[in-house]
Amino acid sequence: MHQAPRSRTGPPPVVRESLQQLVDRAAALARPGSRRILGITGAPGAGKSTLCAALLPSLGDQAALVGMDGFHHANVELRRLGRSDRKGAPDTFDVDGYVALLTRLRARSPGPIYGPVFDRAHEEPIGSAVPVFPDVPLVITEGNYLLREDHGWSAVRACLDQLWYLDVPPEIREQRLIRRRESFGHERQAAEDWVRTVDGRNGRTVETSRSRAELVVHLDMPERSPDGTELPVPG
Repeated sequence: MHQAPRSRTGPPPVVRESLQQLVDRAAALARPGSRRILGITGAPGAGKSTLCAALLPSLGDQAALVGMDGFHHANVELRRLGRSDRKGAPDTFDVDGYVALLTRLRARSPGPIYGPVFDRAHEEPIGSAVPVFPDVPLVITEGNYLLREDHGWSAVRACLDQLWYLDVPPEIREQRLIRRRESFGHERQAAEDWVRTVDGRNGRTVETSRSRAELVVHLDMPERSPDGTELPVPG
């Protein structure tokens, strides 16, 4: 039976680890015949989705990824709520739906459970896009607000067995985010304005939750390959 994470006094341990070391940590959670959920959080641009994309090939059929971003409200709903200019803020997600899915994933089932994804090219969620089969022992979920305590986010933490916080300096995250928005066709000035207002505000919100993580990770992942080629923008 799943137990809520133990309370801890003092700040979380801080480690600097390679991708392989984090793969080893995740693999230790993937125990056949059981189901565990690993959360990975951090401010926008910390590299959460990039880390998850790197973990999955190494873990193979022992892990599945169901991200928080699939629970973005659709653009039409954000317009109805008057929150389009704050897309990505804590109150622009279907938190109850996310918690309900995590609860179902923990309980497992005889058949697959489907999760949504977020299509960055169209800035819209797509439902029932990721199957999680009953024999998968580890589910990885990532997102900005896994440690938040308002807007219903406090219910997420109890669904997770471990939660890692990726810590990256703000100036590096900002440049990554600008590059990412440009890669999806946004003009440079528009990308900078969005990152320094919306993403910047959300990032500061996420940083306030850092102390509640179980582990703070500084990831040794280069921005460029050995031949100097720029690697995909971390997200």
